[in-house]
Amino acid sequence: MNNLNVAPFVKWAGGKRQLIPQIKERMPKEFNNYFEPFVGGGAVIFELLPKKALINDINKSLINAYRQICHNSDEFIKAVNKLDAEMWEDGKKYYYEMRQHYNDKLMKSEYDVELAALFVFINKHCFNGLHRVNGKGLFNVPYNNSRRVSIDESLIRDVSAYLQGVTIVEGDFEEACKDAKKGDFIFFDSPYAPLNPTSFESYTKEGFDIESHKRLSKLFDDLTAKGCYCMLTNHNTDLINELYGGKDYKIDVVSVKRMINSDASNRVGEEVIICNY
Repeated sequence: MNNLNVAPFVKWAGGKRQLIPQIKERMPKEFNNYFEPFVGGGAVIFELLPKKALINDINKSLINAYRQICHNSDEFIKAVNKLDAEMWEDGKKYYYEMRQHYNDKLMKSEYDVELAALFVFINKHCFNGLHRVNGKGLFNVPYNNSRRVSIDESLIRDVSAYLQGVTIVEGDFEEACKDAKKGDFIFFDSPYAPLNPTSFESYTKEGFDIESHKRLSKLFDDLTAKGCYCMLTNHNTDLINELYGGKDYKIDVVSVKRMINSDASNRVGEEVIICNY
């Protein structure tokens, strides 16, 4: 495995690339199975390359992309290269046409190779690589004016080779952890608790509200009681400290740069890494 060049194939808000050194130094020395219930762009699993792993996300398009790369990498590469090659002179018009096509397929639940290709193409050509949907679940991020190539073919082949040994599931985080046993390691890169508590309104269409955060902290407690190693990252907010403080958990505060923020003065923040061991 170590000779594979594996890295995220999409940009993902809240991706953990910059926290990798802090995560690695706090990992359990040995563990059995690896679980990542909020895989996102996969920065952590692609760095660690555990042999026995399960990844999950609630985002169906994202998980479809993982599955297509795992099982149909040649067709996926061909489909993305075709999208890149056919891009018109007017990149903006082409991008919006492809975004419309992607949303049409979403509405019909066509989770296939073409949707995965469109998902990655749009991720590479949308503003800040941001994944955002409107109230109807339609992708609505504007064009970023780039005409760059959407994928590195050798990277996709290596990601595909690694994913052959990974269980890929799509759904609720709790369900994804149901088979975790003593000695397994679960890494929770959960959706961020908003820095401003009043912003929970705009947050709920992503499907992760205060109740979800409470449910996650209960799961963390339950897995701890089972003897699992658990690590969780999030913003350093009052809510997160309320949910995980006052227990036998180690809470470390680390500084991070916030990449996806239009106001440069808001780009440095604090996150917490919480471990139960």
